Amino acid sequence: MSVKMVDISFKDVVFREARAEGFIKLRKETIELIKEGKVEKGDVFTIAKVAAIQAVKKTPELIPLCHNIPITFVDVEFQVVGEDRVRVEATVRASAKTGVEMEALTAVVAALLNIWDLVKKYEKDENGQYPWTVIEGVRVISKIKR
Repeated sequence: MSVKMVDISFKDVVFREARAEGFIKLRKETIELIKEGKVEKGDVFTIAKVAAIQAVKKTPELIPLCHNIPITFVDVEFQVVGEDRVRVEATVRASAKTGVEMEALTAVVAALLNIWDLVKKYEKDENGQYPWTVIEGVRVISKIKR
């Protein structure tokens, strides 16, 4: 079996946009610490947003057959859902020969992993385990090509 990057040499450069989302389930006490800005490591959403933007730029390094494309826009939004979940939504845009779905998904996953890292101190049980913490629902919610 061979491995190769898909040839996009003869495709036209067009506007591309992808939006992805994902969720992290946390203890409601941890959510309150985030809302109140009392997480010891710092501003959770700001740090996670910077990490997500950096991850978009590194996507071809993480996903070997993903093309290196000129990203023109990245935004990441956070929303507390209910009392125990955070929703992360990333939007990525480029004018390119291929789409930006992998970049949007990478942004979401990087943000979620950084949230976990920043609050893990508060999520551990007495045995050092994470029985409440779950990353879930990572998916592409829309893509545009024109």
